[in-house]
Amino acid sequence: MKKLYEVLAVLLLVFCLIPSNADAQLFKKKKPVPPPVQKEEPKPKKKGKVKEYKEVITEDAISDDGLFKTHKVLDKYYFEIPDSLLEREILITSRISGFVKGLNFGGAGVKSRPQQVIRWQKMDDRILLRSVSYNSVATEDDPIYQSVKNNNFEPVIMIFDVQAYGKDSMSSVIDIEPLYTTDVELIGALSSTQRTNFGIRSLDRPRSFIQTMKSFPENVLVKHVLSYTGTKLPANQLTGTLTVEMTQSMILLPAEPMQPRFYDARVGYFSINQTNYSLDEQKAANQRFITRWRLEPVDMEAYKRGELVEPVKPIEYYIDPATPVKWRPYLKQGIEDWQVAFEAAGFKNAIVAKDPPSPEEDPDWSPEDVRFSVIRYISTDIQNAQGPHVHDPRTGEIIESDIMWYHNVMNLLRNWFFIQTSAINPDARGVRFRDEIMGRLIRFVAAHEVGHTLGLPHNMGSSVAYPVDSLRSPSFTQKMGTAPSIMDYARFNYVAQPEDGDVGLMPDIGPYDKWSIMYGYKLIPDAHSPEAERLVLNEWIKEKAGDPLYRYGRQRGLPTDPSAQTEDLGDNSMKASELGIANLKRIVPNLIEWTEEEGKDFSNLNELYNQVVGQYRRYIGHVIANIGGVYEFPKSFDENDVVYTHVPEAKQKEAMDFLKKHVFTTPMWLIDRDVLQRIEESGNADRIRSLHESSLNLLFLSPRLRRMIDNADINGEEAYTITEMYQDLSKEIFSELEKGEPVDLYRRNLQRSYIGVLENTMTVSATDHKNSDILAVTRGTLKTILGTLNRVRTTDSMTRFHIDDLIERVKLILDPK
Repeated sequence: MKKLYEVLAVLLLVFCLIPSNADAQLFKKKKPVPPPVQKEEPKPKKKGKVKEYKEVITEDAISDDGLFKTHKVLDKYYFEIPDSLLEREILITSRISGFVKGLNFGGAGVKSRPQQVIRWQKMDDRILLRSVSYNSVATEDDPIYQSVKNNNFEPVIMIFDVQAYGKDSMSSVIDIEPLYTTDVELIGALSSTQRTNFGIRSLDRPRSFIQTMKSFPENVLVKHVLSYTGTKLPANQLTGTLTVEMTQSMILLPAEPMQPRFYDARVGYFSINQTNYSLDEQKAANQRFITRWRLEPVDMEAYKRGELVEPVKPIEYYIDPATPVKWRPYLKQGIEDWQVAFEAAGFKNAIVAKDPPSPEEDPDWSPEDVRFSVIRYISTDIQNAQGPHVHDPRTGEIIESDIMWYHNVMNLLRNWFFIQTSAINPDARGVRFRDEIMGRLIRFVAAHEVGHTLGLPHNMGSSVAYPVDSLRSPSFTQKMGTAPSIMDYARFNYVAQPEDGDVGLMPDIGPYDKWSIMYGYKLIPDAHSPEAERLVLNEWIKEKAGDPLYRYGRQRGLPTDPSAQTEDLGDNSMKASELGIANLKRIVPNLIEWTEEEGKDFSNLNELYNQVVGQYRRYIGHVIANIGGVYEFPKSFDENDVVYTHVPEAKQKEAMDFLKKHVFTTPMWLIDRDVLQRIEESGNADRIRSLHESSLNLLFLSPRLRRMIDNADINGEEAYTITEMYQDLSKEIFSELEKGEPVDLYRRNLQRSYIGVLENTMTVSATDHKNSDILAVTRGTLKTILGTLNRVRTTDSMTRFHIDDLIERVKLILDPK
């Protein structure tokens, strides 16, 4: 009996040590057996309460340790989030890894959502997933901080019940499956536009599931499948189902943020914008920081002395194991071409290319691990490459980058190189280049894409630094390339002529690239805040002011500034385009010979002929940008100079003369019977009409006409006016009528297109800007044309029918009733 009481006493002591109320639920495995003296039975567990760890994470669990643990238990998926990560900022990126043709322009690896910041929070026995914004900020010890926090309340994306607490009670286990199998906007696959275009009805949860989860030291990766039902799907329409695979990465942001560096419009960088309420300004002030990698010298004192020093952590790029072996050396060269630019910032070996370890060398290596930046090789028919990066939204620090390298970019390179250089370059004549030629082109594009991952956007104002004549000089181009920046869209040398000799054909890492890397990455050791750096940075920029080699011109859709255009070369669009057309005229008669392949059809001939047409369109666009153009050169206030300057009248007239000669005078060189009869049964007349119509539509864009009106008001007689433009066009387009000559098919189409564009301008003017001069000038021009048409005398029946038709069209425009 004594032994029995001793046992009961021990049980009573153990029971008393068990925590009471909710805390007791954390540790219970089974209901404790009460001692005989306790009459009241313990309360049964309520449904949904926290379970013991091993009841949830059973012996069947497949677990992975890293940033936080992931568990798969049979068909259930769990996150085990340590308390130390609660309230920490975590970046989440959403990419489509299992792609559907026609879904968007990008292919596997493309982002479906912008990067976003989340935080995990604990509330009782629940974990909250909240979205964090850094659009509005304040210093934490500033009194206004609490107000900023209250007025930017973080939305709750999802709430998870804690299924169990970790063995040490310092972590929480949650069922994560609902986050990845329901339609969560934060990490979804489809935009609202895509949902509308594809007739998406709903996400089908039974056909949506988690595939894999993997935890790495600094990120957690989840692959999951989402299946949508829809009525207008881009592929597999008979199934009524759109299924995509998503890859979500949660990346821990640095505990110690990097010191940011201010953005300046005079130097091109990708950037982040914030409204900082702690700034000492009498308004809600904005601040803008560039995106860049964190580079710190291994020897700061040597760095201060001006010696080249290696960084503590260099920028490393791995080549995707899926990359064809013969292209790997060229991709590596494109990466390490940037080393010379980092030397301008004081670092040696700052960026290096690596082969990935084999599975035997490192079985855990994965391109999805955020510690590794990778050039991902993607096997789709998309003709492109992309250089995105993941950055800390607090400071702009670049954390990781995966360059998307699409297999079919080689076809794009073939087309560019052929159309732009084959007139002077035998290596570009053919539909398949030697490996060393294609390899050099791959290296060029790789270097361009790597530039994006270093923080650099396109610099469309770079190529204008080189005079057109210099692009025909072998000594100049071999040394300087075709532009001061590889970040311009200055593709290949279409300006040089056959008699010019061994000219350089493409850009390399140039003076601007070295300068921009210096601006972004050169340390200012004595400046311990962005504000302290600003004055030094401003002085650096002003030292380069006025030198076109170091000019940055931002990319725009339809360029307002003709000196910052995509795909152009040289300092004069008219001269460069005229030389480019001269080379196209040499290429067209040779297209059949240069695309010949025994036993093959004419698909390559068709593709490259259309590439000629596309290149011709580009030249026209480059010239039109000069008419109504405005140069933009950003300045700081202390430079005491203007930012915007209208294109001089003489250059605008030069552009109009080009259009008269090379566009509105029918480009008969493009109409090659031998080519056309091999690639199409019809379409040539419509092709020429389309060229004319698109050129006229560009000329009559409302913003261009408005800029011309402003120019006339500001500069008076020094301006090229809309009245002059209308008169020049009318005189050229109807030139046959004054001479009484027959009007051929192409000119009849051109004249109809011109009347149609004037009609559209009248309609737009009457609704969008009826109080401007545009309506008056357009109406007056139509009346003048009507008078000219009424005076025409011709014996050519087709011309007579055409004139009568135009008269009726103009009358209807002037008097629709």
